[in-house]
Amino acid sequence: MWPPAPVVRRAARLARVKAANATQASRLPALDDLKNITSNSFISFPNSNTNTKNGDLAESPSDAVEESGPEKTSPSLARPLPNSIAVKDNIATADLPTTCGSGILRGYQSPFQAFVIEQARAYGGEVTGKTNLDEFGMGSHSTHSFFGPVRNKPPFEDFSAGGSSGGSAVAVAQGLCEVALGTDTGGSIRLPAAYTKTIGFKPSYGLLSRRGVVPYANSLDTVGILSQSTKIILKTFLQLGQHDIADPSTLPPKSRKRIAKWHAKMTMERRAKADISKPGFANLKIGVPIEYNIAELDPAIRRAWQNALTLFQEQGCTVVPVSLPNTKHALSAYYVLAPAEAASNLSKYDGIRYGTRSQLSDGAGDVLYSYSRGEGFGDEVKRRILLGSYTLSSEAIDNYFIKAQKIRRLVQRDFDRVFSISNPLRPPQQFDLSDMDDSVLLPDKLGPCDVDFIVCPTAPTTPPTLDDISKQTSVDAYMNDVFTVPASLAGLPAISVPYKGYFPSGAFRNPDAPNSIGIQIIGQYSDDVRVIATAHKFLQLQEDKANSRLRDNNFRARDKKLAIKEHKASRSMVKFTPSEEGILSRNVKISKHFSGRSMPKSLDYLLIRKMLQEVKITKYPSRKGLILQQQKSKAQTDREFAGALAAWDQIMH
Repeated sequence: MWPPAPVVRRAARLARVKAANATQASRLPALDDLKNITSNSFISFPNSNTNTKNGDLAESPSDAVEESGPEKTSPSLARPLPNSIAVKDNIATADLPTTCGSGILRGYQSPFQAFVIEQARAYGGEVTGKTNLDEFGMGSHSTHSFFGPVRNKPPFEDFSAGGSSGGSAVAVAQGLCEVALGTDTGGSIRLPAAYTKTIGFKPSYGLLSRRGVVPYANSLDTVGILSQSTKIILKTFLQLGQHDIADPSTLPPKSRKRIAKWHAKMTMERRAKADISKPGFANLKIGVPIEYNIAELDPAIRRAWQNALTLFQEQGCTVVPVSLPNTKHALSAYYVLAPAEAASNLSKYDGIRYGTRSQLSDGAGDVLYSYSRGEGFGDEVKRRILLGSYTLSSEAIDNYFIKAQKIRRLVQRDFDRVFSISNPLRPPQQFDLSDMDDSVLLPDKLGPCDVDFIVCPTAPTTPPTLDDISKQTSVDAYMNDVFTVPASLAGLPAISVPYKGYFPSGAFRNPDAPNSIGIQIIGQYSDDVRVIATAHKFLQLQEDKANSRLRDNNFRARDKKLAIKEHKASRSMVKFTPSEEGILSRNVKISKHFSGRSMPKSLDYLLIRKMLQEVKITKYPSRKGLILQQQKSKAQTDREFAGALAAWDQIMH
């Protein structure tokens, strides 16, 4: 009989698998699955005009929590569906409500969608849902939301997910989407990434359009990207990074072309100066800001920071201390500038032009919209509106707002001084550092330090519990942004990548807290691609080190097993650690798997075979993931893509 029965069964099995994969790839996660998440990371979903989990509009924050019903175990997709995108709820979508996590905008339906959403959908992206956030993006823990606080991924639901893009970060961490869009004003992408062990990227200001993004602070707001993969972040960044003629804050094509030529020139200069005997990554110079080693820094995070720098040094990179003296004033300046812009931007939400109108408003006298704003805004938004209104008043504008603007320029100068490449939008400057403190160990105090990137922690602490957050003052919460605000004030690209190193027991102040630590990499303006490439290489180095540690454990386990055999007669038993026992048990299972083939494989052979498999790590990333669809003109796409690949290859090769 032809074909043989086993061949028929195999063909049928392959057909079923192919059909199942096609069905899985063609649909988004089920609406019921998204509604039942315990983290409260989503607000609304496709094909549903709802802002709560049970489908009804909540009348108050307590209703939003109580009406959700009993929560079930959070689903987690082993593999996020291709092109699935979660969108922060302050980015406009025409088919889903845009509430900004605020009661004053509950049920609001935008008549248009944001430019970044148009671009994402043009490249085949499917919106999974709108994610929860701090009201209007004002917060560091995603607890100031009309729809309830965002919780970290299981089993750490009692801990903060960071803010204000906490919902987007948790959606990525749980595998509910391949990529998530959020906004970063003072760290709202990078801080949640650090707390949820995901990757969060804030591009250079002006490279991504803000049209359709509900503004918090116009001069600081930046659309950011969250994912578990640096390649996906790079692909999404290149797809969304196009000029929007309707947004005056995006760089025009002329400036983008000038920046592309400038990067090509810098690439040639770097290659001319590079040591050809070393790979491109080993020619990097990493800056360590001495002002970031603050007393409030968690010891575990300080150790992770040191280990990350050691990892760079082991690869041949030069690590040098740098001084950013004005960054100590950056946080204070930020919390003057951002509330001032917010007070202006949020003045239109009065229940007449925009927003829900209060039933108590009688429209008499000077209280035309006081009830609407009082009921619609949360406490944190009210606090920042009052702060911003005061700093813009005639009696305080000179002492606060104008001085904060000056500090912002000084922070930008600090970064320009230490980077090896100048800002392409500003003329190069010569800096006199002769008056700097003698404790700053700089090779040349009359010139720049010439570093490629700055590496520092993303957050000063590990994720706090939600109970601890409720006891914090506003100033305590603001301190979480101390490492992320400087890059935002300067408009620089920055990415937070998870630290995956080993921690001994007792390394964390709270033993129940997740070991979520983010390492931040900051680059010069428009050097976005190299920042992402460096983050990609850093993650690869961590994986290589983890594999090396596993191989060492395997060999130690092998040696102990041989010792047991040698001393078995004398009853000299060697104790195994739990990790080594697990390694041995896995090796025994592998040997059983091979026992039916030709001859059983010894433990030594399996260890060597496993080691060889582990070291076969792809050295260079595949470029297939970077290929863009033909959305822009071919010449423009080829030019931008070639520049991105050149920057990527310089880091990776």
